[in-house]
Amino acid sequence: MNLRLIYVGKTRTPYVAQACADFGKRLAPYLPIEEIEVRASDGSDPAGAMREEAERIARHLRPDDALWLLERTGTELSSPELARRLETFATSGATRLTLVIAGTYGADASLIARATFRWSLSQLTFLHEWARMFVLEQLYRAAKISRNEPYHH
Repeated sequence: MNLRLIYVGKTRTPYVAQACADFGKRLAPYLPIEEIEVRASDGSDPAGAMREEAERIARHLRPDDALWLLERTGTELSSPELARRLETFATSGATRLTLVIAGTYGADASLIARATFRWSLSQLTFLHEWARMFVLEQLYRAAKISRNEPYHH
């Protein structure tokens, strides 16, 4: 399975960047992932920022990509449920799964409409850059679950 993670903005906090690098490294033997960072808009106009960021994200999408959008109003999954969804995707014949973490103001309507699945990490509000870290950690956990390997419960 080809897996991509597209996210808006740099991960500036050193400990978060370090955790992302660590989980990316742990994940690589199980599920190699391509990470793409797109530039965040200046934020002077939230609606304009969402639109601009969606356009930057769209440049990296192919028409046949399955797109999972990280979205607060999406479906929350347990770690075993995520593992099962990824297993199902891997055997579906689809060529690439792209996960998108939109910008600080959220996802533009065009991204929401394009998404094949909307995934919510939680109803809680997190610092934006933490979403990348949580996604990488959960992908790693799902890979371990899928292989019946021990991982902290």
